[in-house]
Amino acid sequence: MSAAPVRFRDPLTTVYEFSDSILVRCPRCEALAHYDRRPAVAPDGHGASYPHRRLICRSCGLARSSQSGDGRCHPALWLQTGTRHGVVWAYNLEQLDLLGRFVAAPLRERPPWYEHGRKMTYVARLPAWIKRARNRDEVLRALDRLRASVTPR
Repeated sequence: MSAAPVRFRDPLTTVYEFSDSILVRCPRCEALAHYDRRPAVAPDGHGASYPHRRLICRSCGLARSSQSGDGRCHPALWLQTGTRHGVVWAYNLEQLDLLGRFVAAPLRERPPWYEHGRKMTYVARLPAWIKRARNRDEVLRALDRLRASVTPR
């Protein structure tokens, strides 16, 4: 008797839910750094908060803060690699894990059309070449390379 197929159910997340903590390349030393988004309170202590980004590199000690719309460009993503079909990328290890579970699963389920909720989730917006079964091995190898670049050996 064969094992039951691995099943993936779409958790209905969007790419923005992974953008609170991003793994990036440090602009000073090219090592792994964190780019976090935290809410900041208005200067008078009242009112609405606005997104506040902070870059922290543990390798060289670089720490920068920025506010949205200040014109600075974002650092390069750490978790990105090329394949012959395109670039595979992820903001952090959570997103990389979700992508790995999706690609590895031969049976992928989405909510029925009549259910209310998000329809254009992160998984639904993936490029077709990532979703194809014939590219599964190549994409999984790329995801393993990305995971190995973060985890200590």
